[in-house]
Amino acid sequence: GSRGADAERLARWAAQTRGRGPMPGPPPAPGTVEQLFGIDAERARQRNRRGRREARTRFLRALAPGSPVLPIALRTLVGCATAGYLSYALGVGRPYWAIVTAAAVYQPNATQSWSRALQRVFGNLVGVLVFAAVIPVARLGPLALVLSVLCFNFAAEALITRNYWLGSVAVTPMALLVVEFAGSHPARELISDRALDTLVGAAAGLLAVFAVPNRRAGGRVEQALAATGEARERAERLLAEPDVDPLTLEAARRRLTSSLVELRDASDVAAGEWWQRALPEEDMLAAEQAGHRTLAATAQRQGLITLPPANGAV
Repeated sequence: GSRGADAERLARWAAQTRGRGPMPGPPPAPGTVEQLFGIDAERARQRNRRGRREARTRFLRALAPGSPVLPIALRTLVGCATAGYLSYALGVGRPYWAIVTAAAVYQPNATQSWSRALQRVFGNLVGVLVFAAVIPVARLGPLALVLSVLCFNFAAEALITRNYWLGSVAVTPMALLVVEFAGSHPARELISDRALDTLVGAAAGLLAVFAVPNRRAGGRVEQALAATGEARERAERLLAEPDVDPLTLEAARRRLTSSLVELRDASDVAAGEWWQRALPEEDMLAAEQAGHRTLAATAQRQGLITLPPANGAV
């Protein structure tokens, strides 16, 4: 019966997988196309938010009273100031290294900041060891110094977007070698200053993260849930109308897409924030799935996509 047909189909797919033809693929499960379209729409919207007008609007909104971004700004201010004063009090020759380290620690939430601090410390300390091994070669002459900086710059550009701590391993010796352009400095002094500033900056940054909790992240999720529900209801009302203005439908689709992006961003930030009340996980999942279905139906009404039949047949 059906089990035999399924077994035969699986055997046929296995034979095609081992062959040289195109990869076999089962028909999409019900709702899969809608979900994938919704996710792609969210990603496209995130890329489009990088425009100047959108960036300016988001910046001004972040400075408004009650913004969930203000605690992160306060963390940055407190952490960087603390790192600079501590480094200066310890007599380090370049306290700005500690300030840069503290600033690099801060991410949208506490969990990501903790992870970034660990990666920064480990990468910088390994990078200091690399600098200690390379500095004798770099001091052979100006050409050797320039080539060393170029090599580490290339490595940093290639690695920093893929793995932060590996990128830090390349950035650290490059930054120390750049100091050599102004004149030769004792290698032991550069190594000790960089290592101490890294530890001081990371510690001050994490201290500010713990001291300034972001309790507004949960409220942002609730606001995003409400906005997503309103945008979805608006789009569904328009879909129920036999004759709807295309511009109005397009505006509703864009609003729903923006609200889904905001919901995903708010939930990601709140999920990684410590000392936070429990998030409405089920409500967020249901809102995203319902929003994706409505978004796909709106796009189908506009002729942007073609959805398969409800039974999943192709």
